[in-house]
Amino acid sequence: MSYDVKQLGFGTGARAPWAADPWSSRGRLIAEPVSPTRSEFQRDRDRIVHTTAFRRLKHKTQVFIAHEGDHYRTRLTHTIEVAQIARSLARALRLDEDLAEGVALVHDFGHTPFGHTGEDALSELLADAGGFDHNAQSLRIVTELEQRYAEFDGLNLTWEMLEGLVKHNGPLTGDGSDGKAVPESILRYNERHDLWLGSHSSLEAQVAAIADDIAYNTHDIDDGLRSGLITMDMLEDLPLIAGLLSEVRGRYPGLEEPRLLHEIMRRQITAMVEDVIAVAQASLADIKPESADDVRLAGQTMAHFSDEFVAADRDIKAFLYRHLYRHPDVMRVRANATRIVNDLFSAFMSDPAAMGHKHAGTGFSDMAEAKLAHRVRDYIAGMTDTYAIAEHRRLFDRTPELR
Repeated sequence: MSYDVKQLGFGTGARAPWAADPWSSRGRLIAEPVSPTRSEFQRDRDRIVHTTAFRRLKHKTQVFIAHEGDHYRTRLTHTIEVAQIARSLARALRLDEDLAEGVALVHDFGHTPFGHTGEDALSELLADAGGFDHNAQSLRIVTELEQRYAEFDGLNLTWEMLEGLVKHNGPLTGDGSDGKAVPESILRYNERHDLWLGSHSSLEAQVAAIADDIAYNTHDIDDGLRSGLITMDMLEDLPLIAGLLSEVRGRYPGLEEPRLLHEIMRRQITAMVEDVIAVAQASLADIKPESADDVRLAGQTMAHFSDEFVAADRDIKAFLYRHLYRHPDVMRVRANATRIVNDLFSAFMSDPAAMGHKHAGTGFSDMAEAKLAHRVRDYIAGMTDTYAIAEHRRLFDRTPELR
């Protein structure tokens, strides 16, 4: 698909009518005076960046455990890349860049140590206590677990930022019949602060969601090549990447591999971003929304890949699962990381006081097992890789090597 360059925003003009308006926000759960120097969404973004949860992303796994190499992405560097792409898309579509960036920056707050491995382990351990969902955990962090302000728990973010957080992957309408029930913690918060769970999200949240796909489809290939688990020759199996590879080699014969790789990755990001812009422009021209709520109530996602790039996205994900995420070396590390999470959960369930002084005097002896499991969940989910390993070494005689 092609896009209309005359319709692009470059950060110098007014927002489009379909953009979220920070000066007409639905507000915060707890009312606060407005800032004379920042919009409401700028305040949200700043609060997100200054959290403990944001800093912890530095030591949380993306694909490779941090000590396996200094140049691999962590959950923090992934988040920064997502935010950069989200902001670029928002600027092009004349959206509120600060809201798009904020949703991107907060979207992975709920991830556990060891990435999806830790999430899978906690989900299994909590099967009888509601399971584990990193999106719901992100909401809990920004509404309850971050305790920084004198007047409220959490960050007291705007309705639009919280809506974008919980719905950036689409409406939440599951009743459990398809195995996709809305997490209880989201439903519980929604009773206090209705986030319109059944509607689509703002276009700002939609571009943050597709930016996530663009970022990891690109940088996971990059990290896989750095690790040696993926080779340049293997990329010939991916039509999109093979075409870019041919283009770069034709333009720069004999280019050394690090430069060759970067040229491919930057072209991949550009191609995907331009495809999303073209699709979003076509959707906007068709639906003609006159407000952000018109976007929410349109009954469809407006920022997504074209059919051509949906196929490319599917091919890349299948390739990464086959050659990287399920590689025997990665699976061995995952098995050991799972053991660490399982051991910690069992230890804290047996002796809650082992979680440390912050949990002292909590009355664990009278606490129902499900509630205790939720306390342990929050403690473990907040850990970085390095802290989880250190806690395991403190509590157990032998800790698996994650190599």
